[in-house]
Amino acid sequence: MDMDIKHLSKIIVEFYEKLSSWEESVVRDSGLTTAQAHTIEIVGHEGSIQMKDLAEKIGVTTGTLTVAIDRLEKKGLLLRKPHATDRRSYLIELTKTGDAYFKRHHNFHIKMTEEIISGLTRTEQTAFVTIIEKILKRI
Repeated sequence: MDMDIKHLSKIIVEFYEKLSSWEESVVRDSGLTTAQAHTIEIVGHEGSIQMKDLAEKIGVTTGTLTVAIDRLEKKGLLLRKPHATDRRSYLIELTKTGDAYFKRHHNFHIKMTEEIISGLTRTEQTAFVTIIEKILKRI
């Protein structure tokens, strides 16, 4: 492959930094950390989700997640419910306040995505999605 890996690495880092900066600017005034906002985002997309599955999606241990869930419960954004069939497990769900936050934050992601792809043709958009999905399966 005739690819300039150093250049590709540089633009991947730049892309990540710009996305992070956008995200930080939105989350900054919410009183939440970026990690907390992403936790709410995942629960919003998944609906009721087991602690172990949420921890896996976030990439943390269940112990670390427990502390985060405790904080988000105190803020009235998430609630922990006992699992109906597994006494050892808990389900995490959004409260009404958490759902409202999720919808606002998700709308930001939609607008950001629209802005990112606005300069691409339909064919380029399709290729972009295909490439991103392929990369996500490998990392």
